[in-house]
Order: sequence, then C-alpha cells, then structure tokens
Amino acid sequence: MISKQRMKIVSTNQIAKDTIEMVLKNSYISENAIPGQFIHILVEGHTLRRPISIADVDKDNETVTILFKKLGSGTEKLSESKAGDFLNVLGPSGNGFETSTEGLHTVLLIGGGIGVPPMYYLGKSLAKQNIHVISVLGFQSKDHVFYEEKFQQFSKTYVVTNDGSYGDKGFVTSVIPNVGEFDRYYSCGPLPMLKAITNELSEKEGFISLEERMGCGVGACFACVVPTNTEKGYKKICSDGPVFAAREVIL
Repeated sequence: MISKQRMKIVSTNQIAKDTIEMVLKNSYISENAIPGQFIHILVEGHTLRRPISIADVDKDNETVTILFKKLGSGTEKLSESKAGDFLNVLGPSGNGFETSTEGLHTVLLIGGGIGVPPMYYLGKSLAKQNIHVISVLGFQSKDHVFYEEKFQQFSKTYVVTNDGSYGDKGFVTSVIPNVGEFDRYYSCGPLPMLKAITNELSEKEGFISLEERMGCGVGACFACVVPTNTEKGYKKICSDGPVFAAREVIL
C-alpha cells in the first residue's frame, strides 16, 4: 500500500557522471518494497514529485537505495540534499516485477542507463532463489558506467557502451545474441531500447519497466498512460505499472 513517509538520508554519493546514489532510511518502505517499484519524492520548489526507481533494499538496516541522474532542475535540487536531511516520499509505489520462479532456471536482465538500478534489486532477489542470472548493462560511455562489480556478485555480466569506450561497443541488443539460453527476460531503460528488445525477443516471456514523467503518481490524473493489447485499452504507468508483461503494451 502506498503511504506518505518521511525518509532520512543516510548517505549521498556521485557514482558516475551525473549519477547520484542515495541511501534512505525508513522502516515501512524498506519492509514493503518489492523489485520494480519506485518512490515518489517531493522536491523543494517543485510542484510535481519525482519518481525514482528502487535500486536496493536492506531490511535489516531499514534502508532503501535509489539512483538518479541530474537531468533537470528537480533532480539537480534533489542531488544537493545532504545526509541527515529528510525527504517527503510516497511509496512504495507501482506494481513490481513478476518474480515467481516456477520452471525458471536462467533469466536475462537488460538495463539501459538509469534503467539499470531496478535490475539490481531484482537480480539480487532472484539469485537468492537460486536462479541463474545473466545481466546486460548499457551506458553512453565509460564515464556513465556504474554497479558493474555489484552485478558481478550474482550474475554473468556484460557491459556495453554506445561509443565503445568501455566493454562492448554498440547497444544492448548487440550483446543479447551472445549471452546463451534463458527462460525469461526483464528490462528497464529508454523507450527505443525497450522497443528494440521486445521486437528481438518477441518469442520469449518478458517483463519491461517503463520510464515516464508522472503527475500525481497514484493513478488519478491520467498523465502517464500507455496503450495496451487488453480490453482496457490504455493503462496508467504509475499505478498499473511501471512494470508490464512485454506483450501487453504497445510501444
């Protein structure tokens, strides 16, 4: 259930170009968050909250880790927050990933840019259930790469950069043919990337998380909708998603 919470900032660090890692403390959200959900953060001086994916959860220490890029005035302002500050947050929000493991042996995670963080918490969760995990992480360049070593702790990890300055050169779809067999895929990233992946893996079971600007974040304003193949037609990314079955949405 979504709840308004105060989250104390434990730490904040820049871990790659324009990329901030922030650890937040809150017992309710850390206890209830599942992979694929997000928190909706109120930023001082801005009317609309900022949706930020949950990258990790530590239930023992009651912390939640988020990662975000400084892409505008809202995230720039958020990045100026310090340890000890408190954030006004709605969460955990949205529907997360399908993590039932019956019949699963190997899964493929595909993250692009700031779509990488939700893949981390998902991958850790699946690995704890003895699922074999393969990860493909796409970034613009070497300066933007983060969490490679963290993913390597539980998965076979491939890194690809657009300019070839680190790892393989190209896009995540360039690497997918080389990863071997898998039973299901999960992905989060820019819309063009998701379109390419769902087209290439149309015969595979998959789940995708959509990145989208939001209004209310609770499904009341219809600012974030996506066309689907269902009888409902359109669904709301903030409340019906952000995770959808790959074959359910029309990208």
